[in-house]
Amino acid sequence: MVENRPWLTAFSHLVLIAGVLVTAFPIWITFVASTHPGENLLAGQAPIWPGPMLWQNYSEVLSAGMGAAGGVPVGEMMWNSLIMSLMITVGKIAISIVSAYAIVYFKFPFRMTFFWLIFITLMLPVEVRILPTFQVVADLGMLNSYWGLSVPLIASATATFLFRQFFLTVPEELLEAARIDGAGPIKFFRDILLPLSRTNIAALFVILFIFGWNQYLWPLLVTTDESFYTIVMGIQRMVNVADSEPQWHLVMATATLAMIPPVFIVIAMQRLFVKGLIETEK
Repeated sequence: MVENRPWLTAFSHLVLIAGVLVTAFPIWITFVASTHPGENLLAGQAPIWPGPMLWQNYSEVLSAGMGAAGGVPVGEMMWNSLIMSLMITVGKIAISIVSAYAIVYFKFPFRMTFFWLIFITLMLPVEVRILPTFQVVADLGMLNSYWGLSVPLIASATATFLFRQFFLTVPEELLEAARIDGAGPIKFFRDILLPLSRTNIAALFVILFIFGWNQYLWPLLVTTDESFYTIVMGIQRMVNVADSEPQWHLVMATATLAMIPPVFIVIAMQRLFVKGLIETEK
C-alpha cells in the first residue's frame, strides 16, 4: 500500500521543477540572446526576455551566406550534418544488427573470438586511431565527401553488444517454429527478429543520431571544402573569427537552429526510445 503524503508529493514536484529549470535555463538564454542586437551582447548585457530582433537575426542567419561562418549558409551546413548523422545512424544499426544476428544464430569457428575482438574496439575510439583512419580515408579518395564523413564512424561495438544481448533473450521456440514453417535465415530475421527489435532500434537511433550530429573533430579533419562543413564546425568558425568580435547574436541563433533536429528526433521517438531502454520482455 502506498501512503498518500502530500508534502512528499509537493517536494518531489519541486525537485523535478528545479531540475527542469537548471537544464532549460541555458537553452532559454541562448534563444533570448538570438533575439537581441549584437551590440547589446558585446556590451556585456545579459537579457532574460526575448528582444525585438527575432526575425531579423534568423533571416540573416538563414540568408545565402554569412561572413562570420566563412560564407557558408547555415541551411547547407545543417543539411550536411543531417546526411552525415543519418548515414552514421543507419549504417551503425544495419551493421550491428546483422553482426549480432550472425554471432548468436550461426555456428561457425571462432565466432566468440570475433565477438570479443569487436567488443575490444570499445577501447579504441576515433580519437585514438584518428591518424591511421585519416590516412586510409585519404588514400581511398574520400576526403571532402559524405562517405569520408560517415564511413569511418559507422562501426559500433556497443550496438553489436546490445543487439546480441537482446537476441539471447529471444526464446528458442520462435526459431524452432520458424524452421517448422519452412522459414529460412533471412525470413526469420526479417519477419521475426526485426519486428521484435523495433524498440531497441528506436532507442539506438536516437542515441546514434545525436552522436553523429555532434561530431566535430572528425569532420574538421576530413573536410577542407566549405560545401561539406557541418553545423558544429560552422558554430566554431563563427566564434573564432579573426580581427573582429564574434557576432554573438548570430552565433546564438545558429546554435538554436542546430538544436532543432536532435530535439525533433527525441520528441518524435520518445515513446519507443523509453521502451527500448526499459523493456525486458517483448
